Amino acid sequence: MPHPSWTQLSFTIAVILFAVSGFFLPFLYVWEYQGWQPRQAIGPLVQVIMFGMGVSLTFADFGRVLRMPKSVLVGVLGQFTVMPILAFLFVRLFGLDTEVAAGLILIGSCPGGVASNVIAYIAKANVPLSVTMTACSTMLSPLATPLAMLLLAGQYVPMEVAPMAWSIVKMILIPVLLGLLFNHFAGALVRRLQKLFPLVAMLGICVIIAITIALARDDLKNVGFVLFLAAALQNAVAFTVGYGGARALRLEENDCRTIALEVGIQNGGMATGLAINLMHSPVMALGSAVYGPWSAISSSVLAAWWRSCSPPSSETEDEDARDVTVNCHDELAENAPQQVP
Repeated sequence: MPHPSWTQLSFTIAVILFAVSGFFLPFLYVWEYQGWQPRQAIGPLVQVIMFGMGVSLTFADFGRVLRMPKSVLVGVLGQFTVMPILAFLFVRLFGLDTEVAAGLILIGSCPGGVASNVIAYIAKANVPLSVTMTACSTMLSPLATPLAMLLLAGQYVPMEVAPMAWSIVKMILIPVLLGLLFNHFAGALVRRLQKLFPLVAMLGICVIIAITIALARDDLKNVGFVLFLAAALQNAVAFTVGYGGARALRLEENDCRTIALEVGIQNGGMATGLAINLMHSPVMALGSAVYGPWSAISSSVLAAWWRSCSPPSSETEDEDARDVTVNCHDELAENAPQQVP
């Protein structure tokens, strides 16, 4: 099985190639056959990806909240406060408006992406904490994401909390829960299919990004540089604030790194699905199409640097927690390709 760092590098390269093809060869992704268009595949693709995320989870991932409540709380709160507020600030700073602005706020209001789990492993951070925070923020997203959008993006596009919450439940929560149950009751079958889920998920994310860019190609030409600059700064500040805030609260170094990654890596598939299927706006999906590939690159570089200067072992970590960390590291090493943004 490939090493996680090679898996992440391969995925990053694939995302960039699909994004470039969407921009320069839009006809590959924008066409119609008997009333069907590729954009209609985005919702089902996101559901398949989230099912794959659920398959990678266990009930123990949620039980870990009781063992590390402070770190989980700090990470989840940072996810749904720091990121949307940063998006709003950079939208105002760079003068973005209407659907473009709402799209950047949307990607900032989404839960953490599961790519953070593999990145945490590469960075030698706290992988069990990363998995738990991703799972918890995903479960909270039907409430937290619509509220953040209503408060911060309502001035740019019309927002209704209930329809967005229900869309998140259908597109994100139900597939994740089904995957979790599938893993729990059919673990042997999951192990046989573990090579299939990663490939489907990786391809799904790449296709979603390509379709999004192809649909909003003209708008991307007009705002691409400014949007990229805003997204890159949002990502960099998110990593910095996530790490710095955790350090200020005197959390352990591994937890600080993990929280930084969780705050800075978002669920781009969810943001794209909501923009296309609920808001019917390819332009709004540009935020995730730009932020997703860039965060994959920046987080890979950050993880490689952190890995080269890994922190000393925690003095307060007990034996049970150490066993959980080792087991989770081993599991991710075997199943790392499953983890996608």
